[in-house]
Amino acid sequence: MVHRCFGLCAAHAVAPHVRSFRNRVVSSDAVQVALRRCAAALLIALAAASGAFAADTQREALRHRVESLRADGDARIGAGSAAARALIASVYEKRDFARLWSDTSRERALLAAIEASSTHGLDPRDYHSTLLAASQPAPGADGIGHERTLAERDLLLTDAFVRLAYHLHFGKADPRTLHRGWNFARTLGGRDPDQMLARLLAEPDPRASLDALAPHLPLYRDLRQALARLRETASTGGWPPLEAGPKLEPGSSGPRVRQLRERLQASGELAASANKTAFDAELEDAVRRFQARHGLQVDGVVGRATLAALNVTVAERIAQVRANLERLRWVARELAGDYLLVDIAGFSAQLWLNETLAWQARVVVGRPFRTTPEFRATMKYLVLNPEWHVPPTILREDVLPKVALNPGYLGAHHMRVVDHAGRIIDPAAIDWARYRSQPRAFPHHIVQAAGRDNPLGGIKFMFPNEHTVYLHDTPSRALFEKTVRAFSSGCIRIENPLQLATLLLDDPQRWSEQQLLEAIATGETQTVPVRRAVPVLLLYFTASTGADGELTFRPDLYRRDGPIVQALAAPFRFAPLDAGAGKAGTR
Repeated sequence: MVHRCFGLCAAHAVAPHVRSFRNRVVSSDAVQVALRRCAAALLIALAAASGAFAADTQREALRHRVESLRADGDARIGAGSAAARALIASVYEKRDFARLWSDTSRERALLAAIEASSTHGLDPRDYHSTLLAASQPAPGADGIGHERTLAERDLLLTDAFVRLAYHLHFGKADPRTLHRGWNFARTLGGRDPDQMLARLLAEPDPRASLDALAPHLPLYRDLRQALARLRETASTGGWPPLEAGPKLEPGSSGPRVRQLRERLQASGELAASANKTAFDAELEDAVRRFQARHGLQVDGVVGRATLAALNVTVAERIAQVRANLERLRWVARELAGDYLLVDIAGFSAQLWLNETLAWQARVVVGRPFRTTPEFRATMKYLVLNPEWHVPPTILREDVLPKVALNPGYLGAHHMRVVDHAGRIIDPAAIDWARYRSQPRAFPHHIVQAAGRDNPLGGIKFMFPNEHTVYLHDTPSRALFEKTVRAFSSGCIRIENPLQLATLLLDDPQRWSEQQLLEAIATGETQTVPVRRAVPVLLLYFTASTGADGELTFRPDLYRRDGPIVQALAAPFRFAPLDAGAGKAGTR
């Protein structure tokens, strides 16, 4: 190309002189103009040739690296394994190995999104932040080595984009490895991964396209804001601990009261004031606000539980918020439309219909040694006057030992023994002493008849699942007044069950609350299909916000926060989508 251009320039420069000799006229000005034009054309040709050479070098460098990604199962990008080898390779192949990040404004936007990942409770280092900052190309550099560096950086930026997109959409930790029976969808909703990634990467503003992948839930927004406030508090030294000692209550005085004031001022429950040492009404109100925000008994007294909550550090609260942001990323797409949400750690249930809160109530959940699992199922039917089929764990640990000690236990509790076909077995024919020592060998079921002492009350809500967990009424109504309501063996006891039943049955002519009461009063067991077959979501949130947007914490009853925080701190590891979620290119 250069030789051809030079030849054309020379021809253009000589031709006028030939004509000049013919005409016996020599014009030095014309020669200078022609030479200047030739020089300009030559520079343009050289630049074009240089640019083409650089582009070809970058393409070849990218082609070589992309082929290694496909061929090598342990291929690395930067300091870690590639997020999705085949998916990234496919994107570059379809672009004929052209760079994705040659536009510096797009690169800056991606770097800003990586930095902002910390506001989501994620770690920018998972997205090559340190390596990208250290590998900035030198200004004005050129040559084959420089072009290869640019190609490698382009691949690094793409891998960072894929990692962050994946984490914002699905979360970093894989809940299937943390929770037995977790069955929430982890798919792209039928979209092709290659096409989806290519479309995202083609957007002019990478930061905006990444932001769109994060949950757009009010709770997620509120928790991000709470995380920023807690980090600001941490940057100024956090809040001071409160020394151990006797309980503090109205009328108390001394140095520990001053410490209590300083602690509540640091977290915002108490307005700044002089360092009083008296426990007055103002301080009592602040203690009550703190207790309400932390799932404690609201009595205005700093006892053992309140003291423990006061002495949780800012760093621990930051970790708690990060864990709950991650939980929301796991399930954000499920929290839409009609659904029944049970918040296990919050001891509450909510029915949402057409994006509107239609019903809410307090609930009782499983004890720490008989935990309520997290999973998703679909509401199918209600049972009025349900019989109680004693679950295996309760049968082995509670009922069999009691029957072995007292043969009259079954009759006193209106229980009968049945085999797998439902036939009644005579209790006198069973060697109960044997099954006290070998409870897992018990070959039958025990069923309690409907009635006042039946633990399911007058109604149960069935959403079939492998855990044999369901919602139900309870005769133990006083438990709903407790602050920490973990008393069941895994199932969920609900307050105001008839209100929920009428909404799910959605048949006011046949099933009003009064008609349900009358049907229960007959004592007859009856199965009723629901018209609203809503998804039932059993989840666990230890940090949330109230209607006023105020941050609230709940005790981590089942100690489920720690494993999530550990997973967030672990090195990046790509967790595949559900089977059938997309093409094999997501590997």
